[in-house]
Amino acid sequence: MSHPPADSPLHELLQRVDARSDGAPPTDTVATGFPSLDSLLGGGLRRGDLVILGGDVAAGKSALALAIALRAAERGSVAAVSCGETSPERVLERALAIEGRASIDDLRAGTADADTRAELGKAAHRLRGALPHVLAIGDGGVQTLAGELRGIRDLELAVVDSLASLPTGAAPRDEEIATAARELKRLAVDAGIVVLATAHLVGSTAARGAARPTLDDFGALGVVKQQADVLLAIYREEMYQPGMGNEGGTELHILKNRNGPTAYVDLYFYKRWLRFEDMLDPDR
Repeated sequence: MSHPPADSPLHELLQRVDARSDGAPPTDTVATGFPSLDSLLGGGLRRGDLVILGGDVAAGKSALALAIALRAAERGSVAAVSCGETSPERVLERALAIEGRASIDDLRAGTADADTRAELGKAAHRLRGALPHVLAIGDGGVQTLAGELRGIRDLELAVVDSLASLPTGAAPRDEEIATAARELKRLAVDAGIVVLATAHLVGSTAARGAARPTLDDFGALGVVKQQADVLLAIYREEMYQPGMGNEGGTELHILKNRNGPTAYVDLYFYKRWLRFEDMLDPDR
C-alpha cells in the first residue's frame, strides 16, 4: 500500500495519529484542567475552535472561564483573559480567591483566618509563575481585541468575558453579537488559537423552571450556535429550586461538539470561593 509523501499534510497528520497512539498528548489541544470535560472533548479544546460558554445570570460563567484559563496556564499553555465586565485587578482578585479557596469579601476586608492566609500565600506563589495575561476589553470590538491578542507570543487560549461586551453600538444588538461571534471564529482560525467566550443565555430558562439550557437559548439570530465549534452551558438546579439539598451541584452541558459527543459532566461550585471542581476527579 502506498503512503503519502513525507512532506505532505497527510503524512504529518498520520505522524500525529501515531504519536497519539503511543500516548503523546495532542499537539493542537489545550486541556481545560477538568478531567471529565477533557475526556469528552478528546483531550481538551482544539486550536482553531470557537468555544462558547453560556449560562444564566450569576450561574458562574466568568468563574469557570477564568478557572479554565488558570488551569491551562498552570499546565504550561499560554493563555489570556480579556474582560469587558470587570477590571483586570478584579480578575486577579478572583484568580487568587479561586486558587486560595478564599472569599472575595475576606480578601477585601482582610478577615481571612491564618489557615486561609497560608493557602493564599501558596496560591500566589503558584500563580506567579503561571498566570494568564489579563487584558481589558476596550472600544473597537473584536478587531481591536484581536490586535492585542496577536501581540502575545505563543498564545494558545484566549478567554473573552463576555460576548456581550464586544458590540460597538453601530447596529442592533443581536446583529452585533452575531457579527462578533463570526469574527471570533475567524480569529480562532487565523491565529490558530482556542477562543473561549462567555455568553448570557437569552432564552426563558427561568420561566421554564428547572428546564436545562438549549441551543436556542444562545440567541443572536441563531448565529452563535452556528459559528461555535463547541457550545457549553452551565446548569445549577439550586438557582431554580432552592432549598432542595442541591446546593453546589452543577451540570456542564456540551450542547454542541463538532468533533465528538454531546453529554454533560458533573461539577461542584463553591460559591463562596467562586471555585468549580470536577465531581469525578476532585482537585488537590
